[in-house]
Order: sequence, then structure tokens, then C-alpha cells
Amino acid sequence: MGRANRILHVDGDSFFASCEIALNPGLEGRPIWVGGGRRGDGIVIAANRTAKQFGVITGMACFEAQRRCPMGVLCRPKYDEYRRLSAEMFQVLEFYAPTLVPVSIDEGFLDFTTMDSHVWRNTTPDAYMRQIGKHIRDATGLPVSGGLGSSAKLAKLATDAAKPGFMEVPAGTEKEFLKDRPVRELSGIAKNRQRSLASLGAFTFGDVARLPAMLLKQKFGIWGQQLWLFANGRWQEPLLLEVKDRTTISSSTTLPCDEPDYEAALTFTLSEATRLIGQLRREQLQARELSLTIRFNDFTEAGGSHRFQHPQFRNSIINTTVEGLFRDLMSCAFRPVRQIRLAFWNLTRLDTTPTLWGTTDAERLGALDEATHAMNQKFSRPDKPALMTGAQLALRKLDDAHKNPKAKCPFVPQREMVKKLWGTDADPLVHKSDWEKRLMKVSRQSGFMTK
Repeated sequence: MGRANRILHVDGDSFFASCEIALNPGLEGRPIWVGGGRRGDGIVIAANRTAKQFGVITGMACFEAQRRCPMGVLCRPKYDEYRRLSAEMFQVLEFYAPTLVPVSIDEGFLDFTTMDSHVWRNTTPDAYMRQIGKHIRDATGLPVSGGLGSSAKLAKLATDAAKPGFMEVPAGTEKEFLKDRPVRELSGIAKNRQRSLASLGAFTFGDVARLPAMLLKQKFGIWGQQLWLFANGRWQEPLLLEVKDRTTISSSTTLPCDEPDYEAALTFTLSEATRLIGQLRREQLQARELSLTIRFNDFTEAGGSHRFQHPQFRNSIINTTVEGLFRDLMSCAFRPVRQIRLAFWNLTRLDTTPTLWGTTDAERLGALDEATHAMNQKFSRPDKPALMTGAQLALRKLDDAHKNPKAKCPFVPQREMVKKLWGTDADPLVHKSDWEKRLMKVSRQSGFMTK
């Protein structure tokens, strides 16, 4: 039996709101929320625990938050500062484990599998986790919560149960910890799967654990098997740091004021497209599809998308497409533009190998065919083409072989074969009788002769 996995999940508490308090300690203890929109008064994008006690939640309109909590403080987002504090938080986490896997701006996983042998001899996992929290709070002013379990999924559930604070799910107690927790808490589970599980009577992990494993496999495939093992406390997975290419890149910008000039709105749209294309090229990516959505000042929207025949990374091609899409969407519009959303997806790796033959396989093959045809016309003779494919060359060699057939045995010349068999390159039939006698003698001794 191998060593049990021990994975720690660390999550910033109400991260954006906590960053505001870290930047302005005078806000400590007051209900605050961070508001988006053009003046920071759009919707609530984060609220601290004090504000949540008044019913302020993410996604709520800021005016509604102010109505529910008149003494609350509205903060406009400072994303550059949030990124700086996030980097400082992860720099602290790097001191505490050999493997750190960030998953968002405010949360990550650490591999503590071997810590009991090397670090936890004079302390406990709980004390060690609280030491991490204190170090982050002292260095950045940010509060964090955490959970320790046998897998990343279990550790995240433990964090949710512990907030604010830390919780460990000791090895062997996973099933007991999970039995009353709703399956909807599982990270990444979709609504369709929740409904399918509910149709089987499975609302908690305890319900899942009581179902037959084969039923879940038939219903959900490999994921169903993993879910059954997880619900029964038997699922362990190592923490792996995987660097994956992004699959989409997008921007959503609310203009400083409602823009009635569509040409000005187009200029901004093309500027955003150029910025995103530059980001794609820096990450060595190119886009196969794009979409553009325009929101007007009455909150109605118009949107469209385009699929390129080949993945693209050139400003000239993409911006021309974006401009055409914009003009199509605005051809019947009459209201001022409030917000512009642009997205590129279906991303693939960008081939940056220098080439003289084009940027796509179709362009390269077409250029190669044209060059081959031109060279054959100029340099070929009727009996000898200037350029041939491997198949054409093989066919020509085959034709030559049929015209001048070789000896029956293509492997060893006949004289060498005779010498190997009979010890001489003379006529092999000279010693035929001697060999027949020896062969008969051996056959009698071995019992091969028939009576």
C-alpha cells in the first residue's frame, strides 16, 4: 500500500474585498463591496463577510447593495493591485511545499504527501496550515482559508466547510466527511449531471455511495466510476502541475459613456482586437473562431460570430473580419453603444517556423505543386523527369527490374551459396553420394527411418 496523498487547498477569503481592506486598513470591520461598471457602480463583483451578513451578494446591483446596507462602503476595482497582492501570496506559498499548482488569482493547491516524514515531526498538519495562513496575513494583509485531504477535490470541499479557517479530513474519514454533503458542492459538476444524479435519488455523496458502481459507470462512464470511488472515500489522485494552452481569450469593456458615434465604437473595437491578437501571438497561439457582441444603452444586445477556414493570427485578416462583423451588426442599430465584448476561441498552437511556401498546409502544398510543375516543364526530358515523388521513382525502378530480371536468388550469389553448403565452389553433385550416405546414417541413429 503506497503513501496516502495529502493535498492542501488554499483560498483567499472574499479576495477582491480583502485586497481593498489590505490596501486601506481603515476599512477593517466595515461592510464593503467592490463594484464593477463604468463608475464602479454596476454590479457587485466581491463583498466581504460583514457585507454578506446584510444580504449583499456577488452579481447584485450596487444600488441594491447600498439599499440593503446603507453604512456599507463601495470600492472601485483596482485590478493591478489585486494582481500584485496575488503574486505576493503565491510567493509565500512557494516556501511551504515542493509542488504548488495555482488555479486562479486567489487559490491554489500544495502537495503535502511526504510532509509527515520531513516536516511534521514536531508539529501537526493543522498547526502547519495555520502557520501558512499567518505568514500570508503578515506579508500581504490577506486572510485565507484552507482544507487538507487525499485529493484536490476533497481538499476544496474541506476549505468550503472550514471557511473562515482550516480543516483537515484525515485519511480513512473521507466517506464520513462526505456522506451528508450535497453533490452540487463538487467543483466542476454541471447542472445536467446534477439532474441525472437526482433522477437516481442521489442528492448527497452518501446517496451516491449507496448506488451500484456499475450503474454509475453505465450512466456516466469513467466519471461515474470516479464519483463512486470519491463518495466512498477511495479516490486518491496525485497533484500534477500541467501547463496547458488557453482555449479562449476575450475582453468585455463598458465604455466610459454611452457612445452614439458608431465609427468611434468601431475604432475602440479594432483597438481591442489588436490588443487580443498581440496577446495570442505572445502566447504562440492563433484563433479559428471569433465573436462580437454589442450591448446598447437600453441593455439590448446584437451579436455575431465568424469561423475562419484556417486558424489566423494576422491583424490584417482578423481586423477586416471584425470590422465587417461590426458593420453588419450595426446596420439596423440606432441606440448608443454601452458595452463591447470580443472573444477568440478554438485556439491552436502558432507555427512560427519560417517558410517561403505560405502559412497553411493548403497554401504550402499548392505552392509546392506549382513549383514542381514549372521545374519539370523547364528541365525534364521525355525519358527522365527533373523531379519525381518517391512513388514515381519506385515505379520507375520497378519497371527497370522487369526489363532486366536478376538471378532467382536475390540475397546471395549462387557461387557463394554453393560454397557455404558444400565447402567448395565446384560442381555440388560431385559429392552427392557421400552426403546421401551420411544423411542415411544419421537418420537410422535418430529413428527417423521408416520400416
